[in-house]
Amino acid sequence: MHSQVVVIGGGPGGYAAAFLAADEGLQVTLVEAEPRLGGTCLLRGCIPSKALLHVAKVMDEVRALGGEWGVDFGSPNIALDKLRARKEKIIATLSGGLAQLAKRRKVTVVTGQAKFADAQTLLIEGEGNDASIPSGGRLTFDHAIIASGSVPAMPASFQIGTPRVMDSTAALNLDEIPPTMLVIGGGYIGLELGTVYAELGSQVSVVELLDGLLMGADRDLVKPLEKRLAKLFDKRIFLNTKVGSIAAVGEKVQVSFEGPGKFGTELYDRVLVSVGRRPNTGHLGLENTKIQRDARGFIACDAQQRTAEPNIFVIGDAAGEPMLAHKATHEGRTAAEVILGHPVQFDKRAIPAVVFTNPEIAWAGLTEEQAKREAVPYEVCAYPWAASGRAQAVGTTDGLTKWLIDPESERVLGCGIVGSGAGELIAEAVLAIEMGCLIRDVTESVHPHPTLSETVMNAGEVFFGTATEIYKPRSKSAVRSST
Repeated sequence: MHSQVVVIGGGPGGYAAAFLAADEGLQVTLVEAEPRLGGTCLLRGCIPSKALLHVAKVMDEVRALGGEWGVDFGSPNIALDKLRARKEKIIATLSGGLAQLAKRRKVTVVTGQAKFADAQTLLIEGEGNDASIPSGGRLTFDHAIIASGSVPAMPASFQIGTPRVMDSTAALNLDEIPPTMLVIGGGYIGLELGTVYAELGSQVSVVELLDGLLMGADRDLVKPLEKRLAKLFDKRIFLNTKVGSIAAVGEKVQVSFEGPGKFGTELYDRVLVSVGRRPNTGHLGLENTKIQRDARGFIACDAQQRTAEPNIFVIGDAAGEPMLAHKATHEGRTAAEVILGHPVQFDKRAIPAVVFTNPEIAWAGLTEEQAKREAVPYEVCAYPWAASGRAQAVGTTDGLTKWLIDPESERVLGCGIVGSGAGELIAEAVLAIEMGCLIRDVTESVHPHPTLSETVMNAGEVFFGTATEIYKPRSKSAVRSST
């Protein structure tokens, strides 16, 4: 079998690339190891986790109504089988939709594991694929796009042969709501899933080797989340703490700790290991090509997503950080356009990051931590949500919106938001950064009232000292840099 374009991996980046190439008239084959399209994001990542986080947030909001608002619905009754079924229905609906879209676009979907025999040939291992390629069959191509994604990292010392030690994939299966659960790792995946299990009734603890949670985000954005999680997890967050070992003890998992706030051993019903992800590139037969991987397993490529083999491209998690679905989608479209002969490259000023906890945290463009490292002069203009009428009305006054601005040109460099719906609000900032807007462009755009989106405008007004709801005249002393 021969194809003009073959895409390896059916996740957000892979199917976006395949569909665009097909829309433009190319013959496309999509090779996916699993029987359903969607990749990690849809099948066991972004979509199911956000569905469960929605449930967790509603439970928290209902509980809050029983406090200050005096509307009490009583204790929740959780039917775990229905919760699982609803989650699976969402996955099935979206995955089925992708299959239909592939069919309508005449994209040939092959179920199997792809391995390069050389720079123009794939070997397909697996049964039951739509193209009737037998296991061990060969697929030649003019162009290939590697979109193989990533898998949860699981240190060898934590692989003790018990399902009570889980990665994020197993945690999303919701086999049970354990009485106690330890989350190893204070990154966004661990905190999101820890939030879900805590709201559903587990006593959740978090252990983090570093001195803070979400170390990729600015500290002022993380602070409101840390405050809320300290309450949700009943202060069971242990920073600067190492997990020495874990072992199965009967129906429990024994964990040893080495840190200032936690030392010794403790038993848990479940342990979630959430210490990052690694690119899924080791099985692709890259040694049969000129393609190079770095020490972490990422495949080297240029701004057009082209590898050392000119006809082979790489996108998404396999291509490097940040390992985000929306970044993969745009890289996939870039690769497809390059194959079509268009003079494009992936050159984004702002790739937004969102942590879907409660409150949400989102940022785009330059962060304060990055500005300090790179000695970039900047001015911070922050607007506290306590001054927002909408935030007061919906009880999310611990939020914050801030801009990082070039003090000379007044061009927006970055934006950070913490609060309800931060992931939705950050899109406006992404557009402003990509377009090279001045902060005045943002402040002079009329925002609807009363909304949380006003805080994006209000934070810009702080730069000029004209924010209506707070008194903060502009001061030159607000200009900061690392020098």
